[in-house]
Amino acid sequence: MPSSGVMPSSQPAALLSIAARLLPVKPPEMINELSEALGKLIPHRAVAQLSTQCAMSPVGAAGDPAIAKVITGAELAPFLGSVVAGQPWVGDAPIGGSDHPVLAIASDHTPRGSVLVFVLTPGSTVSAELIELVQALWDVVTAHFYRLTMEIEPSALQQSRAVAIAKAGIAAELSEAHTATLASLLGVLRNRQLEDVPARAMAVELALNALVELRTESQRDRSDAGEEPARRAFQRLADSLRTLLRHTSIELELDAPGNDRLLPAEVAHSARAAGRAVVLAMLRQDGVRRIRVGWRDDAGGLQVSLRDDGPGILTDDLDLGQIAERLRAQGGRVDVDAVPGWGLTIRITFKTTTPPTLGRTTTTAEPFAALGSRELEVLERLAQGHRNRTIADHLHISESTVKFHVANILTKLSVTTRTEAAALYHATATA
Repeated sequence: MPSSGVMPSSQPAALLSIAARLLPVKPPEMINELSEALGKLIPHRAVAQLSTQCAMSPVGAAGDPAIAKVITGAELAPFLGSVVAGQPWVGDAPIGGSDHPVLAIASDHTPRGSVLVFVLTPGSTVSAELIELVQALWDVVTAHFYRLTMEIEPSALQQSRAVAIAKAGIAAELSEAHTATLASLLGVLRNRQLEDVPARAMAVELALNALVELRTESQRDRSDAGEEPARRAFQRLADSLRTLLRHTSIELELDAPGNDRLLPAEVAHSARAAGRAVVLAMLRQDGVRRIRVGWRDDAGGLQVSLRDDGPGILTDDLDLGQIAERLRAQGGRVDVDAVPGWGLTIRITFKTTTPPTLGRTTTTAEPFAALGSRELEVLERLAQGHRNRTIADHLHISESTVKFHVANILTKLSVTTRTEAAALYHATATA
């Protein structure tokens, strides 16, 4: 396929024609139409989208099946977090299971943004003028489909989102439960202090216990439908963590809630799932010798704190971003403090008095009250125009840690871009 290095004068008209062709298309079919329509302008092997406004099917891909069918939301999510809306990015990136030259275009015409990623044909180039036009096309398409989403009958939209959140939660929790079981089994099999016969016996016992736990979990949850005492909810988490760490050298410290107030069942369940997910993430680090887990329940809600004594550096292997994203959908708030040489501290807050609301919240008279001290430091430097690498160097933290703090800042301030956060900071500072 020929290169698109030069933009013919007819291309603006062609892009307008493509926009008119895409607008009547139903959202699930849009990515296929877009790939076909842009095939001659942008030589590509595949194209994929991550559109956060679509709760049921946010990921779509078209093109070469060898690439399109294996592209995952986990591969597209980093583009959504790192590519700035209005500033397309071209480079090599892992997508579809291997590295490819890509063109990534982000739009902020939805509250949480969307991203379009082309897997370019090797050796092809795309002119800056054409990229600018495709950026405008993607903005138009994103805004149009977001409007369609908002026009859906509210009850149907709410049901769609609830189903999507439930599916994601169930899949994540099953994955974490299986991961915990496998980690326990590996802990037994790698323990050099155990002889072969006792090790096999323990492994069988762990596997049988895991099967029993999976079979009875739904029955226990049904019996707790509605509310669950805080201490019993914490004890269930403690039991699963003791099993997970039984055959490791890691010391587990547990701090149960001081009262036994009744928690909403969904909060208790989410807190247990989040606690186990964070502990599993902490175990992926080297040098962790102690993990402390505590719950505090008061009128403001349930606070879950998890602390380790590991390297104190956020890396992509921790997957804390995915945990935080799932918790936000469940009404939880996540704060992370990573101190090199001292360890990680993760605080998760669930409000148990006022149910979470969808969409943006109204900014209070003190818009930064919800930000932690480290997030305020990041916001101040973000407002000065510094990029993530510069902020990381100034604060002596990793760039991944900065990205995590920026994502939290945008969520807590109810804004969608770094520019909006910076403008809010300056507006408040001059008020």
